[in-house]
Amino acid sequence: MSERTEAEHSEAVEEDTRPGTADLVREAEEVESGADAAETGADAEREPLFEASDRDRFGDSWTSIQAAFVDDPRDAVKEADTLVAELMQRLAETFSAERSRLESQWDNDEDVSTEDLRIALQRYRSFFDRLLSA
Repeated sequence: MSERTEAEHSEAVEEDTRPGTADLVREAEEVESGADAAETGADAEREPLFEASDRDRFGDSWTSIQAAFVDDPRDAVKEADTLVAELMQRLAETFSAERSRLESQWDNDEDVSTEDLRIALQRYRSFFDRLLSA
């Protein structure tokens, strides 16, 4: 292999090791399912799922991917898959951190206010509804 070909091969191998949406689906199937979601009568407000800095960063990345499509459509689709996987991972981390915070309080026999639980359930419901309507 020439030096350029080896570098291209190395880059391709590196790209193939990045997680994609299929990896997240496999990981999600391996995780134990949580408690059943409870029904709420009130419509949850649609608060942002990410902080402004994360939204800006993901948005800028998406804009770059779209612009690159013209020159390299295949790579653009790979990059889009990677970006969506990163976005889903970040979202899962956000929900996991919230759940861990609540469980930590429960494990320490601390009272978790009904208001904190209501807000958490509303966030889950809002996200759930968004997924179903997409």
